[in-house]
Amino acid sequence: MLAKIYSAAVHGIEAFVVTIETVVDKGTLFTIVGLPDTAVKESYTRIVSAIKESGVTYPHRRITINLAPADVKKEGAGFDLPMALGILAANENIQNPELASYMIAGELSLDGTVLPVRGVLPMAVKARQAGFRRMIVPAANATEAAVVNDVEIYGVENLAEALDLLNGKSDMKPTVVDTRREFMLNAAGTAPDFADVKGQHAVKRAFEVACAGGHNILLIGPPGSGKSMMAKRLPSIMPPLNLHEALETTKIHSVAGRLGRGSMLMTRRPFRAPHHTVSPVALVGGGATPQPGEISLAHNGVLFLDEFPEFPRTVLEVLRQPIEDRVITISRARYTVDYPASFMLVASMNPCPCGYYGHPSKPCTCGAAQVQRYMSRISGPLLDRIDIQVEIQPVEFSEIASTAPEEPGKAIRERVMKARAVQQERFKDETGIYCNAQMSSRMLRQYAWPDADGLEKLRLAMERHNMSARAFDRILRVARTIADLDASRDVMPRHIAEAIGYRSLDRASYGKTF
Repeated sequence: MLAKIYSAAVHGIEAFVVTIETVVDKGTLFTIVGLPDTAVKESYTRIVSAIKESGVTYPHRRITINLAPADVKKEGAGFDLPMALGILAANENIQNPELASYMIAGELSLDGTVLPVRGVLPMAVKARQAGFRRMIVPAANATEAAVVNDVEIYGVENLAEALDLLNGKSDMKPTVVDTRREFMLNAAGTAPDFADVKGQHAVKRAFEVACAGGHNILLIGPPGSGKSMMAKRLPSIMPPLNLHEALETTKIHSVAGRLGRGSMLMTRRPFRAPHHTVSPVALVGGGATPQPGEISLAHNGVLFLDEFPEFPRTVLEVLRQPIEDRVITISRARYTVDYPASFMLVASMNPCPCGYYGHPSKPCTCGAAQVQRYMSRISGPLLDRIDIQVEIQPVEFSEIASTAPEEPGKAIRERVMKARAVQQERFKDETGIYCNAQMSSRMLRQYAWPDADGLEKLRLAMERHNMSARAFDRILRVARTIADLDASRDVMPRHIAEAIGYRSLDRASYGKTF
């Protein structure tokens, strides 16, 4: 008898339907065709044991399983459950005329327990798109899948539960999640607040500008000046995730296997802080079986690189293309995978090897050549891609000891959200543009072009600091954001002046303005 069970596989962060065709006939041979990988081929042992442990007699007959489409490689153990149910359906152990309405995924252990799998959320999205009305998934993945409406999600603990459900012997209710309600409730959580930061008003302003326009930012200052502390509080002043961003972010973490049991939508912007020993593959993604890297896990959030120059040059240089394109493409001989990578880069570094170059009280033990070699670990093209470069000095004792309250992050976030609202209205007719940092050269001329005085101020600064053409665009983008925070329709010379101040670490000027 021929039976058809439907499952799904993930490519990138999107899923596609896999049809599992099973035939049980005379003989004893077990065959899986359709480009299965090693994990899929090994499923035979798990399936046989799981069926026996579930109280069902395994059909010791010739079993042929075809995974369609046959020209796409099937990876992982998520096909265990649908293949086991396909064998039982072909052996007439399942009697369900609506079997074709189910999409099924799950890994089996030897005792029949259904183990969680990666990428259930993209599968659920695809199930809804493809018209499936029901989905059987591991119980640990049920709430993750249930955020997708219009599909009944059944979370099963073992193969026996799935079998009873399909045979109508179970009164199991589908898992229900009120997505919008849960999203609104969880979005209002607590996070480290900028009110904890004493002083550093100029740096806080730079962070506000960076968040308002989605700009990358580099912090440079001596040890103990608060670089890491402020970076970790950055998500508290960023605009909250909308429902679309939350779904996209959660899909990435689902594919990467980073969601725990009972997880639903991610409601907070991700904050990723890989150590400087990270490999290029771990940072951008890839591997024999491609997985999202840190830059994709930071999608719609913050990628924080502490001790920036300590990262290997090969690691830093792979950031150049994703920063510009906001997507990382991983190419293999047989296929290409795209992962979203629209993150806000926050980097921090010491000004020199000893850390005290330009310190108001502690002497620097580095020579000029050492400082230049240290700075040269960051290439000019990469430095150009960082819109805001801000210097930090240690906080004075009087500010540390002050009991006066600092401005809360909530107030800063409100100003940031107002500026973002202006940008959303500005770019409503532009495809894929959501903030000032994404503006092209054409858009800069249309939305951010200063008057004659502003252009002259910019010309003088570029000649003095020997800035590149890319720095020209960056300054205009930052100036546009400053104007938005100022509720100004036009980019004024004062906005240009502030934006230029955030480029003080350009290669030609460093060491002269410190």
